[in-house]
Amino acid sequence: MTRPLAILARIANDVQLMFRRPPRQQYAALCYRVRKKTDELEVLLLTSRDTGRWVIPKGWPMPGKLSHEVAAREAFEEAGVRGTVETDPLGAFSYDKVLKDGIQVPCRVQVYALDVSDLAKNFKEKGERTIEWVSCNEAVKRVREPELRDIILAFELRMTTRLVTAAAK
Repeated sequence: MTRPLAILARIANDVQLMFRRPPRQQYAALCYRVRKKTDELEVLLLTSRDTGRWVIPKGWPMPGKLSHEVAAREAFEEAGVRGTVETDPLGAFSYDKVLKDGIQVPCRVQVYALDVSDLAKNFKEKGERTIEWVSCNEAVKRVREPELRDIILAFELRMTTRLVTAAAK
């Protein structure tokens, strides 16, 4: 009698695997600036429109745009920042996006550093989100995704090393 139950359990598992979709790809910008007077590194966080949690600007792939270009475009549309975006990713993190109908979609987000040089007064999503410049330590406290926290900490280490090396010259 246990044999049919084992077969049913295996079929149920196989059906579940058949309907599981791979994570959907998104691209994000870790926007940063270094304060001139204090040499303090700050990163930009903003709230998501749906849940109000702290995130970085991110979005879906766009036809005809490379992944780092999508990240830079999202940074401008969501936070009104422009600058120089790196073409190599810092890393990636995963999260579950809750769609309007309540369905959760697993997403994989590739993150690119964006050195902010310009803040726009007007941009597409102005007034729809709270935007704040914070230290890397504060950013790590605010974001929920552990992999994104690791990316921020690794970025802080890289930038601190770069700033110390530049100051020594």
